[in-house]
Amino acid sequence: VLGVSGSIAAHKAIDLASLLAKAGCEVDVVLTRDAQQFVKPLPFQTLTKRRVITSLYDEEESGVAHVQAADRADLLLVAPATANTLAKLALGLADDALGCVALALRPEAQLLVAPAMNGKMWRHAATEANVATLTERGAEF
Repeated sequence: VLGVSGSIAAHKAIDLASLLAKAGCEVDVVLTRDAQQFVKPLPFQTLTKRRVITSLYDEEESGVAHVQAADRADLLLVAPATANTLAKLALGLADDALGCVALALRPEAQLLVAPAMNGKMWRHAATEANVATLTERGAEF
């Protein structure tokens, strides 16, 4: 699963999805609401040949697309990961599809996080604590 959060770097996730698909990976993409301010689902859907998850409340998917994606995942790659997304992952918040995928991951699935934020935000004590929490749980940065 490729989780894309609302950073100016979100457009780079399109290239990442392309590379993963070309490498033979089956890529489910989850776009947060804020990510959709920077990128749209269509490029991801075209490259991965899979429906993009943009909400917990997608009527076509019966509200379980995020659980199905988590069940299939060997890896959750969050790229880019904003300070807000790091905080939500560290706290276990499930207020959007990305948070729910993270909580529903199989225990053997890996969490890989690619932070993208202002340097001051990255060095803030709260962000450092969130990174430490996620690292203790096995996430890699």
